[in-house]
Amino acid sequence: MTMAALIDSRATRAPAQPLASGIARVDVLSDFAAAEPAWRALEASGLSTPYQRFDFLKPWQRHAAAQDNAAPFIVAAMDAEQRPLLLLPLALRQICGLRIACFMGGKHTTFNMALWDRGFAASATAADLDDLLKGLRARDLVDVLALTQQPARWGEQANPLALLPHQRSVNDCPVLAMPVGADPTALVSNSFRRKLKAKEKKLQALPGYRYRIANTDAEITRLLDWFFRVKPIRMAEQKLPNVFAEPGVAAFVREACMTRLASGPRAIEIHALECDEEIIALFAGVADDQRFSMMFNTYTLSEHARWSPGLILMRHIIDHHSARGCRGLDLGIGADDYKRMFCKDDEPIFDSFVPLSGRGQLAASALAALHRGKHLVKHNPTLFALARRLRGAWH
Repeated sequence: MTMAALIDSRATRAPAQPLASGIARVDVLSDFAAAEPAWRALEASGLSTPYQRFDFLKPWQRHAAAQDNAAPFIVAAMDAEQRPLLLLPLALRQICGLRIACFMGGKHTTFNMALWDRGFAASATAADLDDLLKGLRARDLVDVLALTQQPARWGEQANPLALLPHQRSVNDCPVLAMPVGADPTALVSNSFRRKLKAKEKKLQALPGYRYRIANTDAEITRLLDWFFRVKPIRMAEQKLPNVFAEPGVAAFVREACMTRLASGPRAIEIHALECDEEIIALFAGVADDQRFSMMFNTYTLSEHARWSPGLILMRHIIDHHSARGCRGLDLGIGADDYKRMFCKDDEPIFDSFVPLSGRGQLAASALAALHRGKHLVKHNPTLFALARRLRGAWH
């Protein structure tokens, strides 16, 4: 029996049990179509990050998740009137005989979070989360919830899952706060802007030089074709593995970039600098009213790379999203030097490893210890330098 079939069969047999809090029942779904009404309702008016959009995670599940044998494990908590209170978009994996549920999206999401009804998120208590976990334990479908890279807050709202036992995530996420109405020079200083404008003058001399946000399918296809040719070369220069060569990843990225949201933009939006001769730089990420979050980027292999086109493009993106009222911008997990040029603060993010069965107790403790060890290495310059040398030698 496949994992998805096992989820369906046990979920059908397991009766929903009334719980003490506002949660009246907990459902586990392995089918996107069955989850879609509640998912889209919470996405439209609830609290969530753009990484948990239906139109972002469905392509990931279709194309990339199968290589990890990851079955959809979508947890929906409903109130007594069958209104959705929260939805956890998880994927279930069998690892060493253990059933481990993680957020969908794998390494392609910077932030992981449940989708919440705003009123319920504002009032949720530890007792509510206990009832959620009781509903999951009653079904005996999973041993451990491995809930990593969760933001402590989204917008003005605290993340209710921070009420569970948690620890700092392995990596930090540099972030740029963008107060509404802030002067652009408060986001990117005058001195830095002058340096970038001096470099951009060299590019502006190129015929057809422009900054654009891809809008048509033809533009998106052309930009992604270029990206998938250039990015492997850039990653090889850095002695990094090419994650975009993993089965299904390119197809996931292409579909998400092509999918237009009900609100108008694409599930992944692409920003680019180009001229008539070539594409010069590309940044792609997800966005909502609160945040632009960069997912992937690269820049030209030509001599035009010497004018720092990636930094110039980043300034354009900051100005664009600031003008539309965005409250923050991040450049993804990790403290690369170029990120710190723009993002001076860190987004608090945390991990929770929650056992749901007897054998899950040891596994949850082991996962928590492993991630604490990774955090120690990443935040100790000597250990991190050693790890990078070993990784470079390995590749």
